Amino acid sequence: MDKAAIGFLGTGIMGFQMARRLCEAGHPLVASNRTAHRAAPLACFGAELAASAAEAVRGREVAICMLSNGPVCDEVLYDQGVLEALPEGALLIVMSSIPVETAQEQARRAAEYGLRYIDAPVSGGEGGATDGSLAIMAGGEAADIEAAREILAVMGRVTRVGPAGSGELAKLANQVIVANSIATVAEALLLAKQGGADPAAVREALLGGFADSTILRVHGARMIEGAFDPGGPAKYQVKDQTTATALARKLDLELPVSELVQRLFEDLVEHGGGERDHSALYLELLRRNRLGGLGGL
Repeated sequence: MDKAAIGFLGTGIMGFQMARRLCEAGHPLVASNRTAHRAAPLACFGAELAASAAEAVRGREVAICMLSNGPVCDEVLYDQGVLEALPEGALLIVMSSIPVETAQEQARRAAEYGLRYIDAPVSGGEGGATDGSLAIMAGGEAADIEAAREILAVMGRVTRVGPAGSGELAKLANQVIVANSIATVAEALLLAKQGGADPAAVREALLGGFADSTILRVHGARMIEGAFDPGGPAKYQVKDQTTATALARKLDLELPVSELVQRLFEDLVEHGGGERDHSALYLELLRRNRLGGLGGL
Protein backbone atom coordinates (compact mmCIF):
# COMPACT_ATOMS: atom_id res chain seq x y z
CA MET A 1 0.00 0.00 0.00
CA ASP A 2 1.29 3.45 -0.90
CA LYS A 3 2.51 5.54 2.00
CA ALA A 4 0.90 8.95 2.58
CA ALA A 5 2.83 11.93 1.21
CA ILE A 6 3.70 14.25 4.10
CA GLY A 7 4.74 17.89 4.39
CA PHE A 8 6.64 18.30 7.67
CA LEU A 9 7.05 21.75 9.22
CA GLY A 10 9.55 22.22 12.05
CA THR A 11 12.71 20.14 12.39
CA GLY A 12 14.08 21.14 15.77
CA ILE A 13 15.25 18.75 18.50
CA MET A 14 12.02 16.73 18.42
CA GLY A 15 10.79 17.40 14.91
CA PHE A 16 13.95 16.24 13.20
CA GLN A 17 13.77 12.79 14.78
CA MET A 18 10.05 12.48 14.10
CA ALA A 19 10.55 13.39 10.44
CA ARG A 20 13.49 10.99 10.18
CA ARG A 21 11.34 8.11 11.42
CA LEU A 22 8.63 8.92 8.88
CA CYS A 23 11.22 8.91 6.09
CA GLU A 24 12.60 5.58 7.26
CA ALA A 25 9.06 4.17 7.35
CA GLY A 26 8.78 4.93 3.64
CA HIS A 27 6.67 8.08 3.62
CA PRO A 28 7.50 10.55 0.82
CA LEU A 29 8.32 13.60 2.92
CA VAL A 30 9.03 17.24 2.15
CA ALA A 31 10.48 19.20 5.06
CA SER A 32 10.68 22.88 5.86
CA ASN A 33 12.22 24.72 8.79
CA ARG A 34 12.60 28.41 9.54
CA THR A 35 16.33 27.77 10.03
CA ALA A 36 16.97 25.85 6.83
CA HIS A 37 20.22 24.14 7.85
CA ARG A 38 18.39 22.22 10.58
CA ALA A 39 16.27 20.45 7.97
CA ALA A 40 19.15 19.77 5.56
CA PRO A 41 20.37 16.49 7.16
CA LEU A 42 16.96 14.92 6.46
CA ALA A 43 18.00 14.67 2.82
CA CYS A 44 20.24 11.78 3.87
CA PHE A 45 17.08 9.87 4.83
CA GLY A 46 15.29 10.56 1.56
CA ALA A 47 13.42 13.75 2.40
CA GLU A 48 13.02 16.60 -0.04
CA LEU A 49 13.71 20.08 1.28
CA ALA A 50 11.41 23.01 0.58
CA ALA A 51 12.25 26.70 0.59
CA SER A 52 8.97 27.60 2.30
CA ALA A 53 6.27 26.05 4.45
CA ALA A 54 3.68 26.44 1.70
CA GLU A 55 5.95 24.67 -0.78
CA ALA A 56 6.48 21.81 1.67
CA VAL A 57 2.78 21.04 1.98
CA ARG A 58 1.53 21.88 -1.51
CA GLY A 59 -0.37 18.88 -2.87
CA ARG A 60 0.42 16.76 0.19
CA GLU A 61 -2.15 14.41 1.72
CA VAL A 62 -0.90 15.18 5.22
CA ALA A 63 0.80 18.16 6.83
CA ILE A 64 2.49 17.87 10.22
CA CYS A 65 3.43 20.93 12.26
CA MET A 66 6.04 20.54 15.00
CA LEU A 67 6.71 24.22 15.64
CA SER A 68 7.76 25.93 18.84
CA ASN A 69 4.58 27.67 20.02
CA GLY A 70 1.11 28.92 19.15
CA PRO A 71 2.06 32.25 17.55
CA VAL A 72 4.62 30.56 15.31
CA CYS A 73 2.08 27.92 14.28
CA ASP A 74 -0.50 30.58 13.48
CA GLU A 75 2.01 32.59 11.46
CA VAL A 76 3.01 29.56 9.40
CA LEU A 77 -0.53 28.26 8.88
CA TYR A 78 -2.21 31.59 8.15
CA ASP A 79 0.40 34.13 7.03
CA GLN A 80 2.72 31.80 5.11
CA GLY A 81 -0.03 30.22 3.06
CA VAL A 82 -0.09 26.67 4.42
CA LEU A 83 -3.88 26.39 4.63
CA GLU A 84 -4.24 27.62 1.06
CA ALA A 85 -1.52 25.29 -0.24
CA LEU A 86 -3.07 22.10 1.12
CA PRO A 87 -5.60 20.33 -1.14
CA GLU A 88 -9.17 19.99 0.03
CA GLY A 89 -9.61 16.94 2.25
CA ALA A 90 -5.97 16.93 3.40
CA LEU A 91 -5.20 16.15 7.03
CA LEU A 92 -3.47 18.82 9.11
CA ILE A 93 -1.82 17.42 12.25
CA VAL A 94 -0.49 20.02 14.69
CA MET A 95 1.89 18.29 17.11
CA SER A 96 3.17 21.47 18.74
CA SER A 97 2.32 22.35 22.34
CA ILE A 98 -0.06 25.30 21.95
CA PRO A 99 -2.98 26.75 23.94
CA VAL A 100 -6.28 24.89 23.80
CA GLU A 101 -8.06 27.91 22.32
CA THR A 102 -5.40 28.21 19.62
CA ALA A 103 -5.97 24.61 18.54
CA GLN A 104 -9.73 25.09 18.49
CA GLU A 105 -9.41 28.19 16.30
CA GLN A 106 -6.99 26.41 13.98
CA ALA A 107 -9.51 23.57 13.60
CA ARG A 108 -12.23 26.07 12.75
CA ARG A 109 -10.14 27.87 10.16
CA ALA A 110 -8.86 24.62 8.66
CA ALA A 111 -12.46 23.50 8.16
CA GLU A 112 -13.13 26.66 6.15
CA TYR A 113 -10.58 25.35 3.63
CA GLY A 114 -12.11 21.88 3.62
CA LEU A 115 -9.25 20.44 5.68
CA ARG A 116 -9.37 17.88 8.46
CA TYR A 117 -7.59 18.84 11.70
CA ILE A 118 -6.01 16.99 14.60
CA ASP A 119 -4.13 18.51 17.52
CA ALA A 120 -1.68 15.83 18.64
CA PRO A 121 0.99 17.12 21.05
CA VAL A 122 3.53 14.67 22.37
CA SER A 123 5.43 13.71 25.50
CA GLY A 124 8.63 11.72 25.74
CA GLY A 125 11.37 14.16 24.87
CA GLU A 126 14.16 13.69 22.37
CA GLY A 127 14.61 10.08 23.40
CA GLY A 128 10.98 9.24 22.69
CA ALA A 129 11.15 11.05 19.35
CA THR A 130 14.29 9.14 18.41
CA ASP A 131 13.03 5.65 19.22
CA GLY A 132 9.37 6.20 18.30
CA SER A 133 7.96 5.82 21.81
CA LEU A 134 6.27 9.22 22.19
CA ALA A 135 2.96 9.49 24.03
CA ILE A 136 0.67 11.21 21.50
CA MET A 137 -2.47 12.90 22.84
CA ALA A 138 -4.88 13.48 19.97
CA GLY A 139 -7.89 15.75 19.74
CA GLY A 140 -10.22 15.72 16.74
CA GLU A 141 -12.82 13.64 14.99
CA ALA A 142 -12.47 9.94 15.70
CA ALA A 143 -12.45 9.07 12.00
CA ASP A 144 -9.65 11.54 11.29
CA ILE A 145 -7.50 10.21 14.12
CA GLU A 146 -8.08 6.69 12.89
CA ALA A 147 -7.02 7.78 9.40
CA ALA A 148 -3.82 9.20 10.88
CA ARG A 149 -3.11 6.25 13.16
CA GLU A 150 -0.60 4.50 10.87
CA ILE A 151 1.40 7.71 10.49
CA LEU A 152 1.30 8.57 14.17
CA ALA A 153 2.23 5.01 15.15
CA VAL A 154 5.62 5.54 13.49
CA MET A 155 6.31 8.20 16.13
CA GLY A 156 4.66 6.68 19.19
CA ARG A 157 1.46 5.56 20.88
CA VAL A 158 -1.62 7.61 20.03
CA THR A 159 -4.71 8.03 22.21
CA ARG A 160 -7.78 10.03 21.24
CA VAL A 161 -8.77 12.17 24.22
CA GLY A 162 -11.68 14.14 22.74
CA PRO A 163 -12.57 16.81 20.16
CA ALA A 164 -10.17 19.37 18.72
CA GLY A 165 -8.28 21.11 21.50
CA SER A 166 -8.44 18.12 23.84
CA GLY A 167 -4.99 16.94 22.84
CA GLU A 168 -3.55 20.25 24.00
CA LEU A 169 -5.53 20.00 27.23
CA ALA A 170 -4.06 16.56 27.89
CA LYS A 171 -0.58 17.90 27.12
CA LEU A 172 -1.08 20.70 29.66
CA ALA A 173 -2.00 18.08 32.26
CA ASN A 174 1.14 16.18 31.28
CA GLN A 175 3.30 19.28 31.60
CA VAL A 176 1.89 20.14 35.02
CA ILE A 177 2.83 16.64 36.22
CA VAL A 178 6.28 16.85 34.60
CA ALA A 179 7.14 20.31 35.91
CA ASN A 180 5.87 19.74 39.42
CA SER A 181 7.60 16.34 39.58
CA ILE A 182 10.91 17.81 38.41
CA ALA A 183 10.73 20.35 41.22
CA THR A 184 9.93 17.65 43.77
CA VAL A 185 12.71 15.31 42.63
CA ALA A 186 15.21 18.19 42.62
CA GLU A 187 14.26 19.18 46.16
CA ALA A 188 14.41 15.57 47.40
CA LEU A 189 17.84 14.83 45.94
CA LEU A 190 19.25 18.13 47.15
CA LEU A 191 17.87 17.44 50.65
CA ALA A 192 19.49 14.00 50.61
CA LYS A 193 22.87 15.40 49.57
CA GLN A 194 22.91 18.25 52.05
CA GLY A 195 21.84 15.87 54.80
CA GLY A 196 24.89 13.72 54.18
CA ALA A 197 23.54 10.85 52.04
CA ASP A 198 24.75 9.82 48.60
CA PRO A 199 22.02 11.15 46.27
CA ALA A 200 22.79 8.50 43.63
CA ALA A 201 22.29 5.77 46.24
CA VAL A 202 19.10 7.45 47.47
CA ARG A 203 17.74 7.52 43.93
CA GLU A 204 18.63 3.85 43.48
CA ALA A 205 16.91 2.97 46.76
CA LEU A 206 13.70 4.74 45.71
CA LEU A 207 13.38 2.94 42.36
CA GLY A 208 10.46 0.52 42.44
CA GLY A 209 8.81 2.18 45.42
CA PHE A 210 5.91 4.63 45.52
CA ALA A 211 8.29 7.52 44.76
CA ASP A 212 9.50 5.90 41.55
CA SER A 213 8.70 7.67 38.29
CA THR A 214 10.14 8.44 34.87
CA ILE A 215 11.15 11.82 36.26
CA LEU A 216 13.12 10.22 39.08
CA ARG A 217 14.73 7.72 36.71
CA VAL A 218 15.61 10.05 33.84
CA HIS A 219 15.80 13.54 35.29
CA GLY A 220 17.03 12.40 38.68
CA ALA A 221 20.01 10.89 36.87
CA ARG A 222 20.52 14.13 34.94
CA MET A 223 20.59 16.11 38.19
CA ILE A 224 23.08 13.72 39.80
CA GLU A 225 25.36 13.78 36.74
CA GLY A 226 24.93 17.49 35.96
CA ALA A 227 23.87 16.53 32.43
CA PHE A 228 21.67 19.40 31.34
CA ASP A 229 21.98 19.39 27.55
CA PRO A 230 18.41 19.96 26.43
CA GLY A 231 16.00 17.23 25.59
CA GLY A 232 13.19 19.58 26.59
CA PRO A 233 14.53 23.14 27.08
CA ALA A 234 13.45 24.96 30.23
CA LYS A 235 12.13 27.90 28.20
CA TYR A 236 9.49 25.63 26.66
CA GLN A 237 8.53 24.33 30.10
CA VAL A 238 7.89 27.94 31.12
CA LYS A 239 5.69 28.38 28.05
CA ASP A 240 3.61 25.32 28.85
CA GLN A 241 3.38 26.02 32.57
CA THR A 242 2.28 29.58 31.85
CA THR A 243 -0.39 28.30 29.46
CA ALA A 244 -1.63 25.79 32.05
CA THR A 245 -1.92 28.31 34.88
CA ALA A 246 -3.63 30.83 32.56
CA LEU A 247 -6.21 28.21 31.60
CA ALA A 248 -6.72 27.35 35.25
CA ARG A 249 -7.48 30.98 36.05
CA LYS A 250 -9.91 31.11 33.12
CA LEU A 251 -11.65 28.07 34.59
CA ASP A 252 -11.66 29.77 38.02
CA LEU A 253 -9.32 27.14 39.43
CA GLU A 254 -6.52 27.68 41.94
CA LEU A 255 -3.42 25.53 41.30
CA PRO A 256 -1.00 26.75 44.00
CA VAL A 257 1.71 24.14 43.43
CA SER A 258 1.78 24.73 39.69
CA GLU A 259 1.93 28.49 40.18
CA LEU A 260 4.91 28.16 42.51
CA VAL A 261 6.71 25.81 40.11
CA GLN A 262 6.02 28.21 37.25
CA ARG A 263 7.82 30.96 39.18
CA LEU A 264 10.77 28.62 39.82
CA PHE A 265 11.10 27.88 36.11
CA GLU A 266 10.76 31.57 35.26
CA ASP A 267 13.62 32.31 37.66
CA LEU A 268 15.73 29.55 36.08
CA VAL A 269 15.23 31.12 32.66
CA GLU A 270 15.86 34.62 34.01
CA HIS A 271 19.18 33.44 35.43
CA GLY A 272 20.38 32.03 32.13
CA GLY A 273 19.00 28.49 32.14
CA GLY A 274 16.44 28.79 29.36
CA GLU A 275 18.38 26.68 26.88
CA ARG A 276 19.24 23.99 29.41
CA ASP A 277 17.13 20.89 29.94
CA HIS A 278 14.12 21.44 32.20
CA SER A 279 15.74 19.13 34.77
CA ALA A 280 18.16 22.04 35.31
CA LEU A 281 15.56 23.42 37.71
CA TYR A 282 17.95 21.83 40.18
CA LEU A 283 20.37 24.65 39.37
CA GLU A 284 17.79 27.21 40.44
CA LEU A 285 17.54 25.43 43.80
CA LEU A 286 21.32 25.62 44.11
CA ARG A 287 21.20 29.35 43.42
CA ARG A 288 18.41 29.96 45.92
CA ASN A 289 20.32 28.06 48.61
CA ARG A 290 23.57 29.86 47.79
CA LEU A 291 25.26 26.58 46.95
CA GLY A 292 26.48 27.79 43.55
CA GLY A 293 28.09 25.70 40.85
CA LEU A 294 26.67 24.21 37.68
CA GLY A 295 27.84 20.63 38.17
CA GLY A 296 25.96 17.58 39.36
CA LEU A 297 25.00 16.60 42.84
